[in-house]
Amino acid sequence: MPVRTRNPRSVTNENDENSNATARVTRAKSAATLTVDELAIPTKALQTKKGATNANPTRKRAALGDVSNVTKVEPTEGKKPVGRTGLVSKAAQPTGIQKKTTTTRSTTTSKEVNKKTETKRSGPGSIVAQKRKTLSTTTTNTVVKDENSEEGEPIRKKAHTLDAEKKTKTEVKTDEPARKDAVLVEAPVASEVEEPGLPEAIQALDSEDLDDPLMVAEYANDIFEYLRDLEVKSVPNPQYMSHQDELEWKTRGILIDWLVEVHTRFHLLPETLFLAVNIVDRFLSEKVVQLDRLQLVGITAMFIASKYEEVLSPHIANFRHIADDGFTENEILSAERFVLATLNYDLSYPNPMNFLRRISKADNYDIHSRTVGKYLMEISLLDHRLLAYRPSHVAAAAMYTARMILNRGPWDATLVHYAGYTEEEIQPVFLLMVDYMSRPVIHEAFFKKYASKKFLKASITSRQWAKKNASLYGIVDNHLPLDEVS
Repeated sequence: MPVRTRNPRSVTNENDENSNATARVTRAKSAATLTVDELAIPTKALQTKKGATNANPTRKRAALGDVSNVTKVEPTEGKKPVGRTGLVSKAAQPTGIQKKTTTTRSTTTSKEVNKKTETKRSGPGSIVAQKRKTLSTTTTNTVVKDENSEEGEPIRKKAHTLDAEKKTKTEVKTDEPARKDAVLVEAPVASEVEEPGLPEAIQALDSEDLDDPLMVAEYANDIFEYLRDLEVKSVPNPQYMSHQDELEWKTRGILIDWLVEVHTRFHLLPETLFLAVNIVDRFLSEKVVQLDRLQLVGITAMFIASKYEEVLSPHIANFRHIADDGFTENEILSAERFVLATLNYDLSYPNPMNFLRRISKADNYDIHSRTVGKYLMEISLLDHRLLAYRPSHVAAAAMYTARMILNRGPWDATLVHYAGYTEEEIQPVFLLMVDYMSRPVIHEAFFKKYASKKFLKASITSRQWAKKNASLYGIVDNHLPLDEVS
């Protein structure tokens, strides 16, 4: 039997995630995308396939699927039974139902049927248009009855009044189309009521996302309240270096700077880097690690974090290779089991990137300030003095400092509401960030990462601003590197 090779797109592998999305075409979609010229060209493959299916008139079919049973004719005078000889015979052969309607139809009824068919032939949008007319008439009748409403005001705004809500509830009982319209109008009103009352100085930005189900604006406040309660459990011991015999804060800074380079080399998500550093600090808070095994802890933490955050995490051979083959794959796997058992398999870390995106909503999603905020947040990974602060506190201070650097205006009430911290509460973290940026560069990989055009040269502009304004905030000994600061 010949094989159809007309459409090459139908042969592509749909499970290949790296292929182009336009190449994944279903059988129905590929048939629908054929042009008129392709359908008009006769091919031998199609003719032979039709001939093969219609050549056998004595073919038995299932009872429920045999369409020819309706017009089956008994054989007479030695003639062959009339079967389906082709597609033309099926169209030309009338069914019993059609004969009945054609014989009993009168002239008066034919006109009525023609009128009905004309309304059906007017296009698929005609029925929808008629329903829309009924919806518009029912809604306009309710609008006219409202004496306090203005002309031309949208129906969605009128649903906020109590009279309009009563009218829509009474209209639900009488008319079915009005029931659908009432549900569409009352749904945003119910979701707006769930948002707590805010002062006039604070903008209710979550109400803008009520029509987007992916934003889950109804549960946004509850989600971030849960994350703020959870971040207390995931904060490591800020003084864990006191019980480490062979480690210092300087060696920890070298390890984290190397992890930033590995993270950049693998093109991983920002959440992966923050989770990996949190795993390292929480593990070192519980266990004493020798100096020659510290790199194994770092590469294992990045391996675990990539499994947790990434869609496609790098293979373990890539992590072994990036560590210059200093550890075998079995050592990394055994270290993974040991680290997870130490942390009780608890990886629920409230990432500061979530809080930064929440605050950026009040900043009108400014790309420049958010990029500088990412650079300032990653300072908390390298500067051990910021380990004692929560991720939400670090994110609020990062956005506050970024707006200060870029001259974006004051820290108003809307930003305080969505960040959760006032300007006075942010000051300790803000001063530590300015102090870090005003000192000489000791973490080269971290500085080069944000000195590129991809990150809008955030590290260069931020350090220039910090060195210029450090004296205004009481930072005097900024000529010393961070390692020499107690």
